[in-house]
Amino acid sequence: MELKFKELLISIISNDENSGLAHYFLDVSEQDQLLLPYIMEQNYCYNLSLEELAKLCHRSLSSFKRDFKKHYNTTPGKWLLTKRLDRAAALLHDNTANITQIAFDCGFEDSSHFSRAFKNKFGESPLYYRNRISKSPM
Repeated sequence: MELKFKELLISIISNDENSGLAHYFLDVSEQDQLLLPYIMEQNYCYNLSLEELAKLCHRSLSSFKRDFKKHYNTTPGKWLLTKRLDRAAALLHDNTANITQIAFDCGFEDSSHFSRAFKNKFGESPLYYRNRISKSPM
């Protein structure tokens, strides 16, 4: 059934009388490509699964992963972790909220996972990072 549907679409689009429809599909496809980075930038701090992010981007999970890799040149998991940790570092610098709250605000479910990941990336615990940053001259 899916193959027949694809054949029908190709037949319709390849017909010169349907050039307007072909342009419409191309426009929708291009808009869909712009949707992925927008959705990711707006939702990376929420604790959403990859399946949920794929749905927001109007893609299957495999299409989402493939398009994500093309756009960002990394996996969604690695990108999300880096983005969340960078945001956490900024919040630790500019915010007085406690570290557990910052971890949750950045999309981490578990503060101990956040602390381990933060230390792996920045070489120091979130608390030490905050204390060092707050004591450094501006």
